[in-house]
Amino acid sequence: MWSLSNIASGIHEWLSKTFPSTVVTVVEMVIVGVCVISLFAILGLVLVMMERKVSAWIQIRLGPNRVGPKGMFQSMADTVKLLVKEGMTPTGADKFLFNLAPYIAIIVSMLLMAPIAFAKDLTMWNLNIGVLYVSAISSVSVISILMAGWASNNKYSLLGAMRSGAQIVSYELSAGLSILCIVVLVGSLNLNDIIASQSNGWWIFKGHIPVFIAFIIFLIAATAETNRAPFDLAEAESELTAGFHTEYSGMKFALFFLAEYVNVFIVCAIGATLFFGGWMPLHIGHWEAFNHIMDFIPSSLWFFGKIFFLIFLIMWFRWTFPRLRIDQLLNLEWKYLLPISMFNLLLVTAMAILGWYF
Repeated sequence: MWSLSNIASGIHEWLSKTFPSTVVTVVEMVIVGVCVISLFAILGLVLVMMERKVSAWIQIRLGPNRVGPKGMFQSMADTVKLLVKEGMTPTGADKFLFNLAPYIAIIVSMLLMAPIAFAKDLTMWNLNIGVLYVSAISSVSVISILMAGWASNNKYSLLGAMRSGAQIVSYELSAGLSILCIVVLVGSLNLNDIIASQSNGWWIFKGHIPVFIAFIIFLIAATAETNRAPFDLAEAESELTAGFHTEYSGMKFALFFLAEYVNVFIVCAIGATLFFGGWMPLHIGHWEAFNHIMDFIPSSLWFFGKIFFLIFLIMWFRWTFPRLRIDQLLNLEWKYLLPISMFNLLLVTAMAILGWYF
């Protein structure tokens, strides 16, 4: 199987021979930081263009088709526009919190990248409690939204932020219970252990109906936590102008915009890791010849292919379902998804104890 560990090991060995250990650590951190920032920039361009093309395809229209071949450079043009656009701060706003909020949003997204295994032997931080880390850090994102809504000195912003707070806190429960289903089956919180447990088949296939139910609930809850339609009550344009980022412009707005798409990428990466084997190729039991052929495909291609498949599903939701009302959104979580998630976790626990899985 293809591995990028040789490249990382070569860089580490060269730095170790050239610099002291402290300098090596700092340089490696800088390299990782530059790689993450570069990935953010690329994801922003690719996912915005993907969103436009997917929506155009679903609605049977062309989408962007002016800037570059078939409109492929439209995202770059929008980026240049946001870079040169003046950032405004409303009169009466809390300037410090108003300016700080978008940076917290993007920093939280960067922190969530740490324990994700992007390919075989390619993890920024192989944390033994990776699942707990992701669940804990993702909860901090609501602070930036509440901060932006309150500091803007705008009733629409504040209302959107309060909606988002209620929404994220509610749907975290179902998302957490869905993740626990896989943790119970694997017996570990380490994301690399979860991937290794799927070497003979992905959990979405060998975990029977309870794991499939957990995946569906996770996908719904992840869509709600990222404030994506049909759960975009925090920025409902028909009611709240733009919700919590109504008063933002220029690069501050761009940071919120980028954080939303990066968060979609991250939740899809977690979903791919938990239910679809992460970077692990598709292996079927003792089909040695088939499994050997699958191993020729680079692990990073497997991982990103699964991620973009899940991103496509989330985009499909946006352009298919109408927006819910806030009471419908909360009813869906507290009256339906949460009870189903709790009962499903009991089923998975019984299944794990009795060994009723492939």
